[in-house]
Amino acid sequence: MDLRKIKKLIDLLEESNLAELEIKEGEEVVRLSRVPKGGITVAAPAPAATPVAAPAPAAPVAAAPAADAAPAADALPAGHVVKAPMVGTFYASSTPGAPAFVKVGQQVKQGETIGIIEAMKMFNQIEADVGGTVQAILVENGQPVEFDQPMFVIA
Repeated sequence: MDLRKIKKLIDLLEESNLAELEIKEGEEVVRLSRVPKGGITVAAPAPAATPVAAPAPAAPVAAAPAADAAPAADALPAGHVVKAPMVGTFYASSTPGAPAFVKVGQQVKQGETIGIIEAMKMFNQIEADVGGTVQAILVENGQPVEFDQPMFVIA
């Protein structure tokens, strides 16, 4: 898929109310997703292809949710906030029925797995950025998460 087609797809996504668009052409796949900061990420996971990022101007519609998120950030407990590194589905344990990786009040070490995000059928471990006590778990098991969404507070 050539760059002109990808640029046209980006324009199409900007003009629509879609949050995500995926196009398959032969063995090539292009997936466009809106990120909360108003940008668009373009990923072409095909053989020998690398992800491409294309910034887009912030749309007035995208600015409104960010303004709503600011008061919520002030309500978080004091401590280090672990944010979602990607869009996907959050899981608190490795398998259904298994105990959660962490609970509120539990001590964690830096690098310890505290959750999993499933994105595009791949399970990505979320590790604690810092050591300390888990003050809050801000997402529920099976809940979709957005890029940069606060997930845990560790103090």
